[in-house]
Amino acid sequence: MKKIRLATGLILVMAALTQKATAQYYFYDNNYYDNPIVFELGGSVGIMNCLTDLGGKKGIGKKFIKDLNFGNTQFAGGLYVNVIYKNAVALRLEGTFGQVKAYDSILKKVKTSTFGRYERNLSFRSNVTEFMAAMEIHPLYIFKKYDENTEAPRFSPYAMFGVGFFSFNPQAKLLNKWVDLQPLSTEGQGFTEYPKSKPYSLQQISIPVGVGVKYELSPMLNVRAEYVYRILNTDYLDDVSTTYVDPTLYSNYFTGTKLTNALLLNDRQYELDPTHITSAGDQRGNSKNNDAYFTFNVKVGLILGREKVRR
Repeated sequence: MKKIRLATGLILVMAALTQKATAQYYFYDNNYYDNPIVFELGGSVGIMNCLTDLGGKKGIGKKFIKDLNFGNTQFAGGLYVNVIYKNAVALRLEGTFGQVKAYDSILKKVKTSTFGRYERNLSFRSNVTEFMAAMEIHPLYIFKKYDENTEAPRFSPYAMFGVGFFSFNPQAKLLNKWVDLQPLSTEGQGFTEYPKSKPYSLQQISIPVGVGVKYELSPMLNVRAEYVYRILNTDYLDDVSTTYVDPTLYSNYFTGTKLTNALLLNDRQYELDPTHITSAGDQRGNSKNNDAYFTFNVKVGLILGREKVRR
């Protein structure tokens, strides 16, 4: 009951503040009034990619764009709602939907310089569903005031940051079927023999940070181009982070198809070299750097709250 009362109180306060603010008109341009608070409803289409332990470029692996495989780019889309105060700051709620993937076989042409990453021969894909709350900062409107005698700029570069909640589910393809990797404990997660290796959650928190530019097509419609990078608190977006485990332990925990899948998918070097022997403790991933994913989107937004000047 206390939570319901608190939520009801917050809604009433926000409604009162909005009503008070919207009673104070000022000019957007010569033809439209602008309320201090307006709303924006919109959608986005674009691309999504990731930076994980898998794939990359030649060498031992680098940070950020130096190790990015553009060939892994996937489609992404979303919906959002903005509450905008005097065009200067905005609070946004947004849902984003896409997919990420990476695979070591992309390194085939440079395999002699990948320090075993090509031979590791691992791969993954994962659908990503994300919901975020973010703030936008528009500096052109913060540091300069506009009125009926000074037309506001149509272009508005901005920065944004916030907090997100996302779900994912890494999978690998085996015999033409996609198999969920998290239940297979590919790095001994949950095994008593590996007490430091804990099962990872498929729902995580992200910190989105980004930049964009907005262009006002009309008082009621705008378009944006926006890049957003997600800082993650997990290194298991691709199900790869630390070291190989002793494969004989799987029979202590799994049976049937699950046992077979775990044995075939935790180490796939045998597919390239049937004579290869992997030892427990050999490096499988790099836990020093968490994974990340990002989007580049084009957004179209409809503005609600501006009113035409009556002459």
